[in-house]
Amino acid sequence: MAVPKKRTSRSRRDMRRSHHRVKVPNLSTCPRCHEPVLPHHVCPECGYYRGRKILKVEEE
Repeated sequence: MAVPKKRTSRSRRDMRRSHHRVKVPNLSTCPRCHEPVLPHHVCPECGYYRGRKILKVEEE
């Protein structure tokens, strides 16, 4: 069975885990209602995507 010859240092272990962090999603603003929206997604506030109405959104 394979067993490591040397103990992995805290520095090397933590450098390996540097990509495990939680990333903040890239948000852009909707050009129509100026609400934050994920790129390449329909705006949940106004229902538009690339200038066309996609979803029917009920207004309060």
